[in-house]
Amino acid sequence: MKRLKTVLTLTAAASMLLLAACGNASNPTQPAAVASGDKSTITIGSADFPESTLIGEIYAGALEAKGITVKKIFNIGSREVYLKALQDKSIDLIAEYTGSLSTFLNKKASAKDPQGVYAELKSELPASLTVLDKSAAEDKDSIAVTKETAAKWGLKSIPDLAAHQNEIALAAPSEFKTRERGLLGLKSQYGVDLTGKFLPLKGVAVVEAMKNGQAQAGNIFSTDPSIAENSFVVLDDPKALFGVDNVVPLIRKAKVTPTISAALNAVSAKLDTPTLGDLLKQVITDKKDPAVVAKAFLTKNGLG
Repeated sequence: MKRLKTVLTLTAAASMLLLAACGNASNPTQPAAVASGDKSTITIGSADFPESTLIGEIYAGALEAKGITVKKIFNIGSREVYLKALQDKSIDLIAEYTGSLSTFLNKKASAKDPQGVYAELKSELPASLTVLDKSAAEDKDSIAVTKETAAKWGLKSIPDLAAHQNEIALAAPSEFKTRERGLLGLKSQYGVDLTGKFLPLKGVAVVEAMKNGQAQAGNIFSTDPSIAENSFVVLDDPKALFGVDNVVPLIRKAKVTPTISAALNAVSAKLDTPTLGDLLKQVITDKKDPAVVAKAFLTKNGLG
């Protein structure tokens, strides 16, 4: 199940929204923009986690390269808060995730494939909002194996684990053992039973267990910097056991122009999961400024 980035009480949500309305969270000395009918100015928001800020910087740079004036209100808070900010025009644009937003808007959302989830999301959005092209980049649960394990057994997708399930120790949070998007689903969807050598670990401990050979596989979020750092191999999930969560620009319809659409769609065309994971590594592990990382990505791809 995809991470719930932040859960706020109603009081906290209200205070964060007030902050977004009164000042630029990335630069508190600057007043927040009050959105107008001027389509040449875009106010970009972000949720309060590094990946969202990074993608916000990428969107900002791509738009600025096309002559669009950009203002930023980053680290707004949870989905509940920034959706309100879009609705009240405090912000115009934010990076979202197709599956998570779809199920947030409609608990009965049922699509499984990327295009189906994307289409379902578009039909569920409030009338004032729309999404532009989705990217191939996803941030969701995944099963990763060490490079050595993948090479030894020719592992490319989750079903490949079945032939070696008795030899594989899987490191994952304890709740993974009882969830459908966990061991239950691996067995029911793929016939892969990894209960025999399950290691109840989480976070850095999962990575360390894989690095020291205690585990051959681990449950790691698909953009986690540890994947690139350790050359882990993320196995394909052909039945979408872990859902679909493509990064997508969510924007107010009133702000959409051909220039803005083209700039943001060009970003989506270049953004895939390994690339996003590497960019996030530079921000989290290497401690680089997200704006600097975004600029390098845009320059490399001829977008800024």
